[in-house]
Amino acid sequence: MRIAQIAPLSEAVPPKFYGGTERVVSWITEELVRQGHDVTLFASGDSETTAKLAACTPEGLRLLGYRDHTASHLAMLHHVRRRAHEFDILHFHIDLLQYPMFEDMNHKCVTTMHGRLDVPDFMPVYRTFTGMPLVSISDNQREPMPPTVNWASTIHHGLPAQNCPFYPEAKGGYLAFLGRISPEKRPDRAIEMAKRSGVPLKIAAKVDKADQEYWDEVIEPMIHHPLIEYIGEINEEQKKDFLGNALALAFPIDWPEPFGLVMIEAMSAGTPVIAFRNGSVPEVIADGVSGVLCDSMDEAVAAVDTVKTMSRAGVRRYFESQFTAECMVRKYVAVYEQLLAGQPDVIKLPTAAAFAPHYGEMNGSARPSLSAAAMPA
Repeated sequence: MRIAQIAPLSEAVPPKFYGGTERVVSWITEELVRQGHDVTLFASGDSETTAKLAACTPEGLRLLGYRDHTASHLAMLHHVRRRAHEFDILHFHIDLLQYPMFEDMNHKCVTTMHGRLDVPDFMPVYRTFTGMPLVSISDNQREPMPPTVNWASTIHHGLPAQNCPFYPEAKGGYLAFLGRISPEKRPDRAIEMAKRSGVPLKIAAKVDKADQEYWDEVIEPMIHHPLIEYIGEINEEQKKDFLGNALALAFPIDWPEPFGLVMIEAMSAGTPVIAFRNGSVPEVIADGVSGVLCDSMDEAVAAVDTVKTMSRAGVRRYFESQFTAECMVRKYVAVYEQLLAGQPDVIKLPTAAAFAPHYGEMNGSARPSLSAAAMPA
């Protein structure tokens, strides 16, 4: 198939630092290429890919200092529209700007919804443009959406099996918290789990400007304890040892997380996850197999003892059965094939539960030479 992947321009693909959506777009793109498809990636010029790269900005807009990314995305969509005849499938990862521009091409378009969908400001678009085939990244993510939207499938994220290699032993013996310091991520719960269980906690997390007050007033006073170590932001290489040597990942969220990549990253390393039952968590974690689901702090503290006896090899096997990039892309190809087969406008494919087992343009990573205002002709 000739497939266009249309990525956000905020970060490179894959991102230099944090950027969950761009990382997933990279995994999809590279696996499609590995499987023999002809893929073009519309993304920032500092992206690195084995697909053909259609560079739409010199580099990620955040690093360029752009505050509003709308104009750059509209310019990219104009370029995609002019080249749409070259592709069998147009796969969007930029939320909703493409809906009106590609309404007459819904038969060859699909959009993956990467974020939370309970934002009232966006509902008029979802209610108006009901033909665009959408992919949710969890069944739970769909709940706030109008009943008229055109769901094609739920496809859980997957990562390359070698990205977070298997660690047969938790040599560090600590709880790991990885991500952002924010109220919805509940690092305070992770700290309480450590203090009550007597097991050390390492926190590898960044503090965004929007969460500085929460850090200053709530979290920073809590970390002055012999069991708590705040590491700060870590890179992809550091993440492997950080997760692989942990006794468990603490994922005590307090919001409807659409997916949560860190859960499958930990599972890939063989590290079980202690998670609160919110958002996508029950779809990602197999209770007693890849982690422990909790509804209270008492249950979370008790789970620290439970994970000590869990099979890390079993956690890794569960990851391999569900959450590799190969698994993910196999499901996306099924969506593409139904589109190409000319199915009715409202495509209905199985939700994630049905897939569960029983228990200018360049090749390579070369970069373009573009001025800050340049766009491909």
